[in-house]
Amino acid sequence: MSLNNLLSEIYDSFREHASGAKVTLIHAQSRYRTALLSQMLADPNLRVFYYAMGADDVDMRSFIAGFTHDISEQVPTFGTRVNQVSMDTPTNQERMVSAFADDLDNLSSAPFVLLLDEFDRADIADDLQSFLEQLITVLPSQCKLVLSGRGLPRLPWMSLIAQRQAVMLRDKDLIRTDFYANQSPESARMVISALGPGHVLLDNELIEAWEGHLPRLLFFFALERPYVTRSEICQAFWPELHSDQAVNVFHVTKRRLHKALDVLGMDVLVHESSFYRVNPALQIHYDVVDFVGALVDGRTATTPAEQLSAWQRAVDLHQYPFLQGHSEGWITRRRNEYMTGYIEALSSIADLRIADGRAETALNLLQRAVEQDSSRQDIHRRIMQLFGALGRRSEAAGHYQRLRDELKANGEIMEPETRTLYEDIIRNE
Repeated sequence: MSLNNLLSEIYDSFREHASGAKVTLIHAQSRYRTALLSQMLADPNLRVFYYAMGADDVDMRSFIAGFTHDISEQVPTFGTRVNQVSMDTPTNQERMVSAFADDLDNLSSAPFVLLLDEFDRADIADDLQSFLEQLITVLPSQCKLVLSGRGLPRLPWMSLIAQRQAVMLRDKDLIRTDFYANQSPESARMVISALGPGHVLLDNELIEAWEGHLPRLLFFFALERPYVTRSEICQAFWPELHSDQAVNVFHVTKRRLHKALDVLGMDVLVHESSFYRVNPALQIHYDVVDFVGALVDGRTATTPAEQLSAWQRAVDLHQYPFLQGHSEGWITRRRNEYMTGYIEALSSIADLRIADGRAETALNLLQRAVEQDSSRQDIHRRIMQLFGALGRRSEAAGHYQRLRDELKANGEIMEPETRTLYEDIIRNE
């Protein structure tokens, strides 16, 4: 294949996969990363706002100042909302995220790409890391964020992919598994299950000598990102403690973690350039990687049989919620994020069953989905529609009334689409 044809395939793959996600990572191992970025910038049909990260982008304020300066040279009005919030002392990060998203929304009403290049050049502090993670959740619908660099940004990529918010590309290939390059086959010495209470098997033996739950949870926390900082760990586990106290407790917890797994003959967590990561020399198999990989396969399968196989695999892997039984803030957030992928799998199987004429099976699947997240009015509407299609309009009305009562009790609002559907069903009785 000629180089031009290869680059064309890579660019087509980027356009296909980036269109369905808020964030696209151009992986550091992409051989043609520079060529892809050049093609993006040269495409007359793609509006790109480019910012090269640098050594000055160490915290939220410095990043916003540099970004606003560069983008305002292209769009002079950019930064109006950010500059208003910047006058606050101290700056409220939540307000800054909202202001930055508003300024992005005003950049263009047409679709555009926000390209943050050379991401690895910035020694990103925790406040900027948190800012970027929050920004992803509120990006305007017309904005696609693309990250590129020679390293893997320490975002929670697996949870972002599970929520259909991110994709990772290595040239023309969509990365479907082993997202942090630390996954071994199922025959690995260490088999880790987070979809449930959280178990670790070493040589087929359950590890139980944790000396408390914190060392075990620290291990799971580190598995969720490519890298973490000590301060991120302390903030997640001991936010109420003074920083010096939290650091002391962290070191005690880390020693207990290494003691629980000392039969490995190596540290489970290693320290590299101010970051901690799970030791890449470990042979581990993590069920969350399999689950997220099944979601990716389901989204990209091209035949109903392949789709059903992948979605069913995701459902089978998610037998129980993430770290069931624990209520720490970071765990409940991650649990909800993975639950989003599980509900997508149930809903997608329901679609396939409807296509097969098996509406009752689809109805049961959708009811399982809202049992996990009753706030999903889109799925409630599908249940009502199926009841209506099956001639069971009274059950559709009853479902609506129970939803209405639940929303009222929780102080939530009925979406107009749900109310309109109910009125249509009643009208057609």
